[in-house]
Amino acid sequence: MTNTDSDNSREWAAQAYALLKKRQEEQKQDLVKQEEQKQDLVKQEEQKQDLVKQEEQKQYLVKQEEQKQDLVKQEEQKQDLVKQEEQKQDLVKQEEQKQTLTDSANKENIPGVPKNIVETELGDFDDDFTWSAMVLAAQGKKINQISIDEIDWLTKLRRGLEETRKGFVTELLNKLGDDPLTPESLDDLETLLIRADVGIDSTDRVISSLRNKLNEEVIGGEAGIKFLKEELKSIIDRPIINSGIDLLVPQKGKLNVWLFVGVNGVGKTTTLGKLAYLSSRSNYKTLIAAADTFRAAAVEQLKVWGERSNVDVISNQSKNADPAAVVFDAINSANKRNIDLLLVDTAGRLQTKNNLMDELSKIKKIIDKKVPDAIVESLLVLDASQGQNGLKQAKSFAKSANLSGAIIT
Repeated sequence: MTNTDSDNSREWAAQAYALLKKRQEEQKQDLVKQEEQKQDLVKQEEQKQDLVKQEEQKQYLVKQEEQKQDLVKQEEQKQDLVKQEEQKQDLVKQEEQKQTLTDSANKENIPGVPKNIVETELGDFDDDFTWSAMVLAAQGKKINQISIDEIDWLTKLRRGLEETRKGFVTELLNKLGDDPLTPESLDDLETLLIRADVGIDSTDRVISSLRNKLNEEVIGGEAGIKFLKEELKSIIDRPIINSGIDLLVPQKGKLNVWLFVGVNGVGKTTTLGKLAYLSSRSNYKTLIAAADTFRAAAVEQLKVWGERSNVDVISNQSKNADPAAVVFDAINSANKRNIDLLLVDTAGRLQTKNNLMDELSKIKKIIDKKVPDAIVESLLVLDASQGQNGLKQAKSFAKSANLSGAIIT
């Protein structure tokens, strides 16, 4: 091989090497690209899997939220069913209490309660009617203002007291007779008055006046009884005369607040219900505050009275609610409605329970603070058979409620 051939061969080999090198480099680059593409495909697959997982999680969360909403709806439906059942039970209780009051009213002909079955009928024109009419006339009633209910109530009152009156007067006449009074007969009369629960102070006052009169002149039995009646009447009438008010009625154009207090079972709620009925019939804008939050069914009982009297009742259905808070709400409502008469029922309490009496003082303070210009009457409800214990109650309640009157049931 010549030098020329040798040079050509080397050049050709160099070119071949360069070409192979290029091809090898291109193959390497292709492999890198393929690897990169493979990696891209792997990443895309992973991203795809992530998206699938995210979608699955999203669907799962959506299902959980839907289940949560379903549970909330089920709970709400359950609560609605419970409320409906409670309302149903309340309606049943109210209907039972309403029926009880209706039956009682129809059987006993209670004044102040509209009768569903038996209406009050006008009785005969007799001494009872005349006496009842005269009582209403003395209260300032005109002929066209007298109702059958009022006549019927007074007639029953007179008949109810008739036996007691007859027993007392009969024994009095037997003691005194027609002969002139003597010191001995006055001693018998004093014993009789004390036994009748007139009271020590009142008895001393009457007997002392009678002794003074006996020292001045001779007094027969009938004259002695007449004098006795006048003295006892003056004792009873003196507080009324001193008050300057002959008849307790709400004043138009101002808020009148009547607070009913007393021990358990004397008839506060029933008395308030009757007054609400009479007040509504007399065209007073009336409202009831159910502040007896401790006695079972007290609020429901008042609501029955309110329905019968067409009078709204402000109450708090919570167990053992604060009575003062009920009075607070009732006063606000009374002011907004321009109410004439707000009747406040309170829980029965013994006069010896200081904590309960303090609570009564709190109610009175709220009334005085919220409506300082209102006409406030604190009325003590007493059982007529309590006797001298009623005086002890009056003294105790007067300290807490500043009593202005009493209702004898």
